[in-house]
Amino acid sequence: MKTVPFGSTTAPAVIAGMMRITDKTDAQIRELYDTARAAGIDFFDHADIYGGSMHACEARFGDALQLSAAERAEIVLQTKCGIVPAQGMFDFSYEHIVTQVEGSLRALRTDFIDVLLLHRPDALVEPDEVARAFDELEAAGKVRAFGVSNHTPRQIDLLRTAVRQPLVANQLQLSITHAPIIAQPVAANMAAEEQSVGRDGGGIVDYCRINGITIQAWSPFQGGFFTGVFLGNPEYAELNAVIDRLAASYGVTPIAIATAWITRHPANMQVVLGTTTPERVRDAAAGADITLTRPEWYELFRAAGHLLP
Repeated sequence: MKTVPFGSTTAPAVIAGMMRITDKTDAQIRELYDTARAAGIDFFDHADIYGGSMHACEARFGDALQLSAAERAEIVLQTKCGIVPAQGMFDFSYEHIVTQVEGSLRALRTDFIDVLLLHRPDALVEPDEVARAFDELEAAGKVRAFGVSNHTPRQIDLLRTAVRQPLVANQLQLSITHAPIIAQPVAANMAAEEQSVGRDGGGIVDYCRINGITIQAWSPFQGGFFTGVFLGNPEYAELNAVIDRLAASYGVTPIAIATAWITRHPANMQVVLGTTTPERVRDAAAGADITLTRPEWYELFRAAGHLLP
């Protein structure tokens, strides 16, 4: 498995997302976990809201695996907090962050979280409160590294006015077809083109590269914002024809090519898998070890419908 820079260390280019395990049996969760580990994935992504109630998927993971101390030390557990579905709000207050981390620790049956991400920006964020929570959690050994999810460059800068820890990751939606963070700068300053319109402050990929923040691509096979996958979808016939040809050329499945398109980018991104099918985990992970050529990468970009001026 290809590795990428991650904070002061390295991490696998593919992450196993645990968003959909709440209805899986212990045996199924163990098989998913073992398959990921065999594929070189030792990094598991959670969030407090996954599973329909607070800490549901975290608890399924902890209860099903009951990792020994030695096995726990071999993996990276990442979780997120800040969304409060029951009240229809986001909350980056000191009290909420600390309370949610305590709940995640109990659910995951662990003494520490390797990486904590702030999950979607809180419009009412007070950076000093975030900093106090991070300092306390780090000093207690409960969280080892920190990052964000779905944040813009300026939102990250605002946090950094008070937060002293490096923000090591930013989890952002990205796939071949849902790629505004890559496609917009390609068409920059073209007044008549929708693709040229800068959103969310613009330049987030370059910003993360400059500041050593690892981008984690979520929904890497979704056509749009939870609109269904593009792989095998007749609405993306041209793209799938290119994917299928490249898959045959490299001797892999199409999902590996979709993975490879993201991991080929020099930003050294991580792909966050959402599948609970062990075979798809294996197939997707294989894509991290494929280095698409520049012509192949751009052919996929064009076939997905993005403008290349």
